[in-house]
Amino acid sequence: MTEFYLIRHGQTAANVMKMKQGTINNEMTYLNKNGQKQAQTLANNFDISFADRIICSPLHRTEQTTDILNHQAHLPVSFDKRLLEISYGQWDGQKNADLRKIHPDAYNDYWDDVLPIYVKYATDGETFDGVINRVHDFLIDTMHQYPDEKIICVTHGFTVKAAALDVLKPKDPMSLPEPGNTSVTKIIGLSDQEFYLEYYNQKFN
Repeated sequence: MTEFYLIRHGQTAANVMKMKQGTINNEMTYLNKNGQKQAQTLANNFDISFADRIICSPLHRTEQTTDILNHQAHLPVSFDKRLLEISYGQWDGQKNADLRKIHPDAYNDYWDDVLPIYVKYATDGETFDGVINRVHDFLIDTMHQYPDEKIICVTHGFTVKAAALDVLKPKDPMSLPEPGNTSVTKIIGLSDQEFYLEYYNQKFN
C-alpha cells in the first residue's frame, strides 16, 4: 500500500488576483507573505516526519512550500513534471473575470471556473483529461517505485483535483471543487486498479 499526501502550494499574488497561473513561473506566482504564513501553519500542524519522501512540482511556488514544510523533517526531495499545474495555454496569466466576459460559455456558474470546453478558445491549453492521464501515470509509476511508502506530493490546485477525479471518476468533473491553498488530500494506492480517496481538501490549522 502506498499513501499519497497531496498538498497544494501556499497563496500567491496571482491567486489573490484570481488569475490563471498555469505553468507561469515568475514573481507573481511565488508565495506571497500570506502564502508563506499558510505553509508555516501547515508545517506547525501537520508534521510530515512520518513520510518517506517528498515529490514536488518543479515550479517555484511548490518548491517554496516544500522548503517550509521540510525545514524540520529533512525528507529527501525529488521533482516530477507530471505534478505541474494544468497549462491554460494562451489563458495563462489572464484574469478569470476578463476571460469570463469574453467567453461566458466556457465557465461554470457555481464555481466561477473554467469548464473542460475552455480549450475551444485556449487552443494551446491542456485538456482536463490530459492532466488526469498524466497524474494517473504518476500515481501508478510512483506506487510501483515506492511500494509501502508514505509520500508527500507538493503540487497545485487542479493537479490535486485531477488526482481525485482519476480515483472517483465522476460523470461531471465540475462536481468537485479545486482544493484550497495548503490543503491536504490523501489517496491510497493498493494496485493499478484499486485506489481510494481517504480525504480531500483537508485543512490543518
